[in-house]
Amino acid sequence: MPLLRVDATAEGPCLHGGGDLDGALRAALWRLPPGAPVVVLVHGFRFSPDAARFSPHDHIFALTPRRGCRRAVSWPRHLGFGHGQADEGLCIAFGWPARGSIWSAWHSAETAGRALADLVARIAGLRPGPVDMVTHSLGARVGLAALARAPGGSVGRMVLMAAAEFGTAAAAAMGSVAGRRAEVINITTRENDLFDAAVERLIRPPVAGDRVLGGGMDLPGWLDVQIDGAATRRALDRMGFRVPAPRRRICHWSGYLRPGLFGFYGAVLREREVLTLDVLRRTLPPENHPRWDRLLPPLPGIPRKKSGRIIDNDPAPPPAGRAA
Repeated sequence: MPLLRVDATAEGPCLHGGGDLDGALRAALWRLPPGAPVVVLVHGFRFSPDAARFSPHDHIFALTPRRGCRRAVSWPRHLGFGHGQADEGLCIAFGWPARGSIWSAWHSAETAGRALADLVARIAGLRPGPVDMVTHSLGARVGLAALARAPGGSVGRMVLMAAAEFGTAAAAAMGSVAGRRAEVINITTRENDLFDAAVERLIRPPVAGDRVLGGGMDLPGWLDVQIDGAATRRALDRMGFRVPAPRRRICHWSGYLRPGLFGFYGAVLREREVLTLDVLRRTLPPENHPRWDRLLPPLPGIPRKKSGRIIDNDPAPPPAGRAA
């Protein structure tokens, strides 16, 4: 069973469609060979397992998503699940009610985070080793809320794509008993600036002047990766992950639609002994272009200086190399 579907409720986590969650977890985890990953996927705004047309389990969480939507990319399959390999591990698709208004979904994410923390604790009680997470948008708020409540050592690595959460909440989660041993790969892009600005305008921040995570964070165990930066793409190419330049100035789904990125995420989760955080920091440049850089680009050939670093404003194509 490479894929287990779990939903968040106000009472806690439950199997999608009903059934014995603890029994299903026990059976799935018992089959795993030592060292096989356990990865929880968390979707963002507009999905809900309770709405048939908008269920993530038939869309991005399906091994074979339904046709008709260009954004229906199978996260599990692109992360290496469902291919019949004994050591591919267990993928848990975590659905939560993110329909309605942005304010309703924002509050639902907190409740879903408590249910996810419960799920992580149950897994930790059944099997040694941490649980990893891959999240998108408001799913990052769910994942970080879970991290803040999870048992120590129960969370390994988190990949946050276009995270819709404030820095204060992220810092609190990383300072929790589980967060102090977790590692976060924060996937940012200036393609998401409009969405970041919308969250900051529509949602009251926990602290006045707080910003969302698209601008990056300086925390222990935290690494920002700006995937639209030319230097980052060249570094990923040298690592074997060919990621094309963005085609749009605005895109909220770039973190999982751009080719090559899931190969990088899968390697980060499956090869952490080789791709340590120190290795990733030495390999990937600390790019952090200013907000609106893609919508209001500077004149070609004139470099912009920020935080003591020259930022490449004229992206060159990555050198030829092995594709991911």
